[in-house]
Amino acid sequence: MKDPEVQKNRKVSFDINEHILNRWSPRSFSGEEIADGDLFSLFEAARWAPSSYNNQPWRFIYAKRNSEHWSHLFDLLGDFNKQWCDKASALAVIVARKTFEHNGQPSFTHQFDAGAAWENLAIQATSQGLATHAMAGFDYDKARKVLEVPDEYEVMAMIAIGRKGPKERLSPELQQREVPTDRKPLGEILMLGKFGNSAGT
Repeated sequence: MKDPEVQKNRKVSFDINEHILNRWSPRSFSGEEIADGDLFSLFEAARWAPSSYNNQPWRFIYAKRNSEHWSHLFDLLGDFNKQWCDKASALAVIVARKTFEHNGQPSFTHQFDAGAAWENLAIQATSQGLATHAMAGFDYDKARKVLEVPDEYEVMAMIAIGRKGPKERLSPELQQREVPTDRKPLGEILMLGKFGNSAGT
């Protein structure tokens, strides 16, 4: 079933899975705790993402709000993101191994593969009535040091996870942005045969 906000703000050219369409990145979270089983289902979904040579380069470092590890992740955030992430139920940092485990050679798709795992996580969250918001607005160098990330892993992104809250909890500026965004037309991203060729969608 389409989320009413999504139905108002998003239109598809062709039919797709509604969980994909309903996934968006709110900033207002309710502050509710979520059970470990519900949270771990998201990481389980991420576990089943495809990857080059089945290398599975992604790793997730997480902390639940009100836990001893929360401040380690929360303090990595920039001030802009701190103002709304304080009501998230959990934070997670995604890192990805830059080399293949089986031969130590560079993996040119480690970022691509980690992105697939993140998307699995996000869609699983939507199917469970949870919200996610991925961010680049945190201190990458500090994350590597504080979280003790080995050199062979690249710090990719941070995710806020929780139940969606009322937008009125946000600042007036953020309330205006608290809507599902649209996307570029399919004809702008799909090309037939070579770059620039119209696909005729």
